[in-house]
Amino acid sequence: MTERLNSFFQHERDIAWEATEPGVRRKIMAYGPDLMVVRVAFEAGAVGRAHQHPHRQASYVESGVFDVTIDGRTGRLSAGDTFFVPENLVHGVTAVEAGQLIDSFTPMRGEFL
Repeated sequence: MTERLNSFFQHERDIAWEATEPGVRRKIMAYGPDLMVVRVAFEAGAVGRAHQHPHRQASYVESGVFDVTIDGRTGRLSAGDTFFVPENLVHGVTAVEAGQLIDSFTPMRGEFL
């Protein structure tokens, strides 16, 4: 990963998927100390369990339909929609339909490396 930290360009085809939870996998697409972009793929019905972290997160729904819960409030989002999670708020998602999210974190999620 240090090699990628020093590279400007990444090619999706060269980055391996990593399983994270049942029916969920991710690719760390780009990162530096202040920012990380992650592609997350969900099978229909898969759950990104409720969690919290000190990073701010902005996510783009690339495809599919998701029920997104942030701080106890749930919204249904589909392709083209976005959501924002301030630091330390409990949040999670359920894939109503198979799809992908593009997550951005600031600062980067060091534990993903």
